[in-house]
Order: sequence, then structure tokens, then C-alpha cells
Amino acid sequence: MERSAVNDSDQSNDSDQTHDGDQTIPQPGDFTGDWDPEMMQRMVKSARLVCKRWFRSEVRGLDTFPSGGALIVSNHSGLPFAWDAPVLWVDFFEKFGYDRRLYILGHDVLFRSPAAGALMRMGMLRASRDNADKALRSGAVVMVFPGAAHDAARPTWEQNIIDFAGRTGYVTMALQAGVPIVPVVSIGGQETQLYLTRGTWLAKLLGLDRRSRLEQMPISFGFPFGLSIGTANLPFPSKIVTQALEPIDITARFGKNPDIAEVDACVREAMQSALNELAAQRRFPVLG
Repeated sequence: MERSAVNDSDQSNDSDQTHDGDQTIPQPGDFTGDWDPEMMQRMVKSARLVCKRWFRSEVRGLDTFPSGGALIVSNHSGLPFAWDAPVLWVDFFEKFGYDRRLYILGHDVLFRSPAAGALMRMGMLRASRDNADKALRSGAVVMVFPGAAHDAARPTWEQNIIDFAGRTGYVTMALQAGVPIVPVVSIGGQETQLYLTRGTWLAKLLGLDRRSRLEQMPISFGFPFGLSIGTANLPFPSKIVTQALEPIDITARFGKNPDIAEVDACVREAMQSALNELAAQRRFPVLG
């Protein structure tokens, strides 16, 4: 399931305006404040079987997770069915309960299908600053993947590199809502297949970047199809380890008018250091 960062320009992600006034037309995936804890409990119950048995997942560092609204900033792995969010779900809700809301920002292509309603009930939101701001100001936790598909489709041999493709909009998002950033890093998701190339050239050739805003069409090798375009193979049982880092209070650390690039560099540096540590602890590919 592809998820997306909010573009720095935020073009085409905000809800369309009506011609008669300032009232906005709600779009599929827009934040409404609805939350279905029973739906989440059912989803997490199913996800737990896969995460804990197939991927042998671990989530560390939740003891320092702040109360109230927070912006989780994470690397992203395993396009098109990335398991970053479900792995976090299982331990997050086990620790904090299902009444604590956790929303995931996703690519708007996810909300152009009949599954849009179910995705929204699972806490998925269309990636836009407006949706993120409303959710954060409501006291919810929001998870964003600044690197989006560029990150999740990276070659497997680049799995230990934090790469947001220059996107820094998440910093402004946290500043505007007045919430801390919680950096999160995960390892193992890019070993669920052998990712060979992002396939940016292929997405352009097929016109996917123009029609669907899909800029990657990764090519990978796995089971049962071998060489695969679009990564249609089943995931290898790679051990996935996720680490939540200390929250970053932007204003307390950088002042009321921080340099966005400086904050971004600080976040990425902390994440890269933590990812390096996880990589050093990993003895074998897939096995962990």
C-alpha cells in the first residue's frame, strides 16, 4: 500500500474550492474527525499475525513517546505493500489503547478506489497539509513518510540510507500545529524483495507520473514470479525492527522562527544515526 509525503508546494493535494464561496468540497480521504476503534482493533488483530509471525517485528522506544498530538516522521520501505504502518500499529495500540488516534498520510491515488471508505476507517488520510494540520490540532498522532515512494522503492542495497528526496514540508507541518516531531526508523522492509531499481524512467515512459502522480514503477526479484515490474511478488519473511527516537520539540530546540533546513538536517541526522545502529545489529539479510 503506497503512502506519500505532503509535497512542499502542496499543489493538487488540498481540497478543491467551490465556485460559490469559501466552503470546501470534502474529498475522499479528507480529515473529518471520525475514528473507529473497533475497526482498528480488528485490523490490528489481523496485522499482528503477519507482523509478529511472518516478519517477527519489534518496535522499540515507545516509552518516550509524548502524550497528545505528535508528528511521526518515518523512513518508508517495501513498495507497494509497505509494512511500516502495520508494524507500528500493533505495538502502538497495544501500549496506548485504541482510543488514541493514529492517522497515516497516504498518496491520493489510494482514495480513487472503492476501498477509500475502508482506508479512512483504518485511519488513512489523503496527504495534504490541511488534513495533517486538522488531525494534529485535534490531538491525534499523524504519521508521515517524507521520502514517499522515492524512499519505499529504493534499491535494496540502499536500504540503510535516509532519503527524503529533499522534502522538508513535514517540518512546517509540525510547526504550524505546535506538536513535536517523533523520528522513527525501520529496517528489514526493503529485504522483503530484492529491489533492483526505482523504475522512475519506466513510470515516465508509461505516463504514470502525469496520469496518477506515480513517479516510481520499481523492478524487483522475488517469489513466485522472479523478476517483477511493480513488485507483484509475495514478501520474503524479513525481520522488521522499528525504533522510535526521542521527540524533538522544534521551538524549544531551535527557537520560534527556526531555519527549516536546519531542523530537517537535525531530524535526518538523528534518523541516519539510529538506522546505522540497527544495521550494525543486523547479522544476516532477511533473517535479521
